[in-house]
Amino acid sequence: MILSLRITLATGASVLALTSAAQAQSTADLYDLGTLVLEGAPVDPSDPVPGYVAATAQTATKTGTPVLETQQAISVITGEQIEDQGATTLGDTLGYTAGLTAQPFGTDPRFDAPTIRGFNGADAQYLNGLRILRDFGAPSFEIYALERIEVLKGPASVLYGAGIPGGVINQVQKRAQFLSFGELGVGVGDPKATEGFVDYNHAFSERFAARVTTVARDSEEDVEDLTNTRQYLGLATRWDMTDATTLQFLGSWQKDTPLTPAGVPFDLIGDADDEDLREFYAGDRRDDDSDRRTVNLGFELSHEFNETWGLDVNFRHQKFDWDYTGFYVNNAVADGDTITRGGNYQFEDSFTNNLDVRLRGSAQTGAVAHDLLFGLDLRRYGVTNRTDFLYADPISFSNPSYDGANLSAPWYTAIDDLTLEQVGVYAQDEISVGRWRGSLALRHDWAEQTGTTFTNFAGTSEADQSDQATTGRAGLSYVFDNGVAPYLSYATSFDPEVGSTIDGSALEPTTGKQWELGVKWQPLGFDGFFSAALFDLRQENLSASVTENGITGTRQIGEVRSRGLELEGTADLANGWNVRGQYTWNDTEQTKGDNEGNKMANAPEHNASLWLNYGFATGSALDGLQLGGGVRYVGERYGDAGNLYEMEDVTLVDLQASYAINADMDLSVNVSNLADKAYVANCGSFGCYYGDGRTVQARLTYKW
Repeated sequence: MILSLRITLATGASVLALTSAAQAQSTADLYDLGTLVLEGAPVDPSDPVPGYVAATAQTATKTGTPVLETQQAISVITGEQIEDQGATTLGDTLGYTAGLTAQPFGTDPRFDAPTIRGFNGADAQYLNGLRILRDFGAPSFEIYALERIEVLKGPASVLYGAGIPGGVINQVQKRAQFLSFGELGVGVGDPKATEGFVDYNHAFSERFAARVTTVARDSEEDVEDLTNTRQYLGLATRWDMTDATTLQFLGSWQKDTPLTPAGVPFDLIGDADDEDLREFYAGDRRDDDSDRRTVNLGFELSHEFNETWGLDVNFRHQKFDWDYTGFYVNNAVADGDTITRGGNYQFEDSFTNNLDVRLRGSAQTGAVAHDLLFGLDLRRYGVTNRTDFLYADPISFSNPSYDGANLSAPWYTAIDDLTLEQVGVYAQDEISVGRWRGSLALRHDWAEQTGTTFTNFAGTSEADQSDQATTGRAGLSYVFDNGVAPYLSYATSFDPEVGSTIDGSALEPTTGKQWELGVKWQPLGFDGFFSAALFDLRQENLSASVTENGITGTRQIGEVRSRGLELEGTADLANGWNVRGQYTWNDTEQTKGDNEGNKMANAPEHNASLWLNYGFATGSALDGLQLGGGVRYVGERYGDAGNLYEMEDVTLVDLQASYAINADMDLSVNVSNLADKAYVANCGSFGCYYGDGRTVQARLTYKW
């Protein structure tokens, strides 16, 4: 395999001898060795990347295959782009990525739920290639702790097991490097956002290095009564035990207090001032409460048996605890002022054990080269969860009182005590014949759920259920001499459904399938990457409520279709420009079930964005100054499957500026939603939610 790419060399068996002057630069600058052409040179896709263009990714194939040779759309958001855009949430990082609606519910500090090709991505999030499991959407993870984010679009069950057909979002944690560097900084913002952060890496020897990342942040939302304090501590170590064996530890502890606005009733939208609605607080600080803790402990082991075969083992244990009391509103406001509302209480205690063991190797059959992968994927998730809904006193919009909401005893209680186990075996063959590239992958999963569910209306029920499914992927591409690679692929997915049909039989897993036709281009004359993808994606066996012979129950008659075009381009130009842009056309339809003919929720037909960043040349009058900005457009969309709530399109402007005060110190300012546009991000049966207003964040960072 011949690669033409910008490479990073600071891992594996290679150790760079760096001068103290070089160590004063940013970590991305340390690795920038220019454009080289190497034959058979592996590039670790978890390494830092200078600029915005990443040539490899770990998510699509688990083997670090070049993005150009991957027969499926994938976007990589590098650490430098995350830093330039001042991102503090996952939604912040995805606003300039094709195929995604980054913040369909506005900013919610509890969790992120971007849509991927029209499908809700709340449960499609991974950390270091292993799924973050939670019943109600993956909890937010500290963005400062990440080296990059990879978004694989389309069905991915063949490598990752059960999941939505839209794709996966893989957050890659910062790793220990074999050089010593660090940074510390402070930040302030409006709305209130004070923070301190440290990232320190030390190479103790040529074989052992460690990295500590820590953040303390106190932030406030547009609703100033809602605050979130966060403490994060991450530790990464790397031990090259022998020339053939490497062991990495990846751990993190995160404590935060996220609260989300209760929303505002749909009846008030258009009748009251949008800015007043955005800042209105329908909860009560005497009752609102949130206390959340997340611990991740994992390791990655890599061993090379010889030049041809190797073994990778990836494990993570996650412990998650959350006590939460919040509010919701009802949509109707009969007198135009009095808002009826309720409270909800959530208690969660869960654990997840993820293990992924992969045997990789290569073989030659005549003129055909094979990169082979055989994997065993084990997952065990246990959760004890209680949800209560409570009555609360109404509140006046024009003259609110915050003396306590007089929360009642629960009128509805649901308690789950469940364990989910999944076992998957998979095989993948990446084929090279001249400039032809092909891939074949097949997987079989066994999923079993045991435990009980309880509601005060239905009592206790056994929730035992077993499913199994076979999924696959096939792709073909041709890599031209000029860096153009057209491709065609087909992939399938599955996701278990919990419950039973109106006839009493167990629900079958939902299934997804996708055809994708695209072209990728990695120019030879400059550092850039461009892609276009046409896709047709369907999900079947969706559950729908039906009434038969006077009885209401569930049948799997639902089906949705998502098809579209994605255009995306990224470039790091020699004259100081960084560019990232995308346009997405996404046509969605619910083709069967109660909502037949409707659009999917939170799936705009048109979505576009463009980010530009310019750094003035060394030695110029403005040496050290960097200016950037972007425009994000989100088209008209519906907030629910019934298409009862329609949101208008919105265009948002972001700005960024940074200045290198000296070789060690930087000052940066980021402004999001410059015009302070007040817009409705989502409406549903529990009220409407506004997107963020103008946010300003300034940071002072010292690097060594």
